[in-house]
Parts: sequence; C-alpha cells; structure tokens
Amino acid sequence: MTQDDPRDGTEPTQPIAPMTPPPTWVPPQPWGGYPPPPTQQLPYAPYAAPAQPAARGRVPGWIWPVVCVLALVLGVAGGIAGGAVYDRVNESDGFVGDGLSGVDTVSEAPLPAENGSVAEVARRLLPSTVQIVAEYEGQDAGATGSGFVLDRQGHVITNNHVVQGADEDEGPIEIVDQDGNRYDATVVGRSPVYDLAVLYAPEAKGLQPAALGASRALIVGEEVVAIGSPLGLSSTVTAGIVSAKDRPVTTGDPGSESSYINAVQTDAAINPGNSGGPLVNLRGQVVGVNSAIATTGGSITGEQSGNIGVGFAIPIEQVRTTADQILRTGEARYPVIGAQVRTSGDTDVTGAEIDSVMPDTPAERSGLEKGDVITEIEGQRVIDGIALIVAIRTHQPGETVEFTIERGGQERTIEVTLGEEVG
Repeated sequence: MTQDDPRDGTEPTQPIAPMTPPPTWVPPQPWGGYPPPPTQQLPYAPYAAPAQPAARGRVPGWIWPVVCVLALVLGVAGGIAGGAVYDRVNESDGFVGDGLSGVDTVSEAPLPAENGSVAEVARRLLPSTVQIVAEYEGQDAGATGSGFVLDRQGHVITNNHVVQGADEDEGPIEIVDQDGNRYDATVVGRSPVYDLAVLYAPEAKGLQPAALGASRALIVGEEVVAIGSPLGLSSTVTAGIVSAKDRPVTTGDPGSESSYINAVQTDAAINPGNSGGPLVNLRGQVVGVNSAIATTGGSITGEQSGNIGVGFAIPIEQVRTTADQILRTGEARYPVIGAQVRTSGDTDVTGAEIDSVMPDTPAERSGLEKGDVITEIEGQRVIDGIALIVAIRTHQPGETVEFTIERGGQERTIEVTLGEEVG
C-alpha cells in the first residue's frame, strides 16, 4: 500500500514501511480476585421467646388456580429470558449482538497490588494463554502465534497477522491450551489496521478468561510479563519493564496492509511466535497484546533477527474497543479525516503536513487545507505523519477532536468530527 491509498483517512503519500524490512519493525510471527475477605463474626442477638402464631383464616378456593397460572407464566418467561441469554452468542460464527457486554469477561485483578512475584503471575495467566496454529501459504500449521482467552464463551484474542493467511485461504486454525488440548477455531473478525483478530472456539468454553487491565495506568519502569509461544515453544514466560508508552509504530508485511500502533514498549523478551500473546502487569491483568519487535537485521525472505530488547504491544484499551466491534458485526471500524499527509521523514517540518484534502470529507468540512501543519491533537504533540495517524486512531469515529495547526506562520485551532472506515 502506498501513501495514496484512500483506504485510510490520513493516507500517507510515501510507501509504508513494512513490518519486517530491516532495520524497522517486524512481526514476531509467523514462525514456519483477591482472596475472599475474612469471615466476619456477627454478634449474638438477645434471645426472645417466639410469639404465638396468629390464627389462620381459610384461603378462598379461587386463589389456587390463579397461583398456578401465575407460576406457569413466570416459568415460561424465565425460560425465554434464559434462552435469550444463552443465544447471545451465535454458535455458528461466534457473533455477539451485545458485543463485550454480552460475554463474560474478567476485569478484577487476580493478584493484590503489592504482588511482586513473576512466578505468581505466570501461575495465574498460563491457563488463560494459548498457542495459535494456523495454515500459512498452503501449509497446515505453517504459522504459529499466541493468544489469550477473552471470555467464558470461547473467544480468543490474537494478532491479525497470525491468522490472516489462514482466514483468506479458508485454512484450518487451532488453539492449543496449556495442557496441550487442541480446539478448532474460526475467525469472527479481524482488523488489519489495528493488527487484532477475534477467534471463536466453541469447545474451549471451559478455559479461564484472562483479567483485562488498563495500559493507561502503567508507568515507565514498571515490571511486566510477556507470555506466549516464541519460536513454537508454548507456555513461555519472559519478564521485563515498560520501556516507553505511546510509542508510534508502523507494522505490516510487504505487500499487505499496514498497522499503526500507539504501542507500549517493553524490554521483555519477545520473539517470532509471541504475536498475539498477553503483556501482563504484576497484578495479573492483561495490559497489552504483543505485536511487533525491532530488529537489527535480517531479510524479508531470509531468517529474521530475534529479540534485542525492543518489543511493542497494542494497548488493551484498543483491544477492548476493536473486540467489541468485531463481536457485534464481524468488522472493526477506525476513524479517518480524509486527508493525505507526508510520512517520509524527509522534511524539516515538525508536525504532520497535509499534502491534499479529499472532497466531502471531515477534513474539508472542518476547513483544513493543503499545506497546513498539524502540531497537536487534543493537546497531544504531533511530530510527523505517522504520529498523526496513530493519534487519530486512539479516538473513535464520530468524536469531535481539536486540532492545533500552523498556517501561514500563525497557529490556530480547528475542530474535526472524525469519519470512519472499515478495516
């Protein structure tokens, strides 16, 4: 895809850096609650002699038929309601009309805030982490990656690039749990733009969902744990720290769609096969999905360099949003403004320079013009075109966002109501 591709609302005008070309980012695939509170002792109540029962009157005969009819009605209504709850998940394709609110996810941290044990995190999260085995370029099990259990209905989160090939070729996909049990899976939907996919494995409903946390609460230097199947080695645990937050990263395979990630950077060892696995805080909550690594060399067709201590994870907030959209409709939507921006880096301008504005788009309606330089979005600094795209994609379609721009040497603010595209 080139920068002129109208698929994105901030279409670059230079070729997008692929996920794997050295020395930029490459995907690490494909490879081939708390304890219950103490029991409270309740005080004894003073003993009182039981009161004498009042004399009962005779129940009218007509009451009993009414009671029976009422009980029957309530029973039928209860059955219908129970069936409605059960039918929230379409057994044939895994769709859920209510999105995330229609499935049983977990948010409560399984470990206390003062937990400092990586071993305890591993013990809690390994049963919720799975290996993904998918067809790739016509070869069964040609791609391996990782994932984690989203809910008790059989949904699993992984990266788009782990299952894209199998989905396009209608090839087999399996998830493998910690005990080696295999479950056939299908793709509910995937987002190349955010590099996320939701799988559905009906027979995996007994697996324990991972607790979902918040990447926004992370601080640089905080310890995190990465779990997955690097190089096909399932149930592998590595640990490190949060190296940086809000790191704009472009990923993608040559000739395919690229992803723009507002990433959590970590030095926890991440290698090919870790893709889609959880990045976890020490309270045992997933804070990101491992998606990309930086390398020092290698070639597109040859072997890739392994971990050098620079890995990137998709923030869990974006995972929640995208998973909710996919569960509802099978598609993910991302915000656009309808302008092309320069991302080549061969400019002295600090900010994102608009190269062109497409007609009848949010950009045109808001008054953005060719040559405008966007320097901030909602007070967040924008240093280049990629940073602009990533910043826009942290918002949702339909939101009105304040842009700070420079035009003719003067600074001004413009409000833009974001459009949307599917991807």
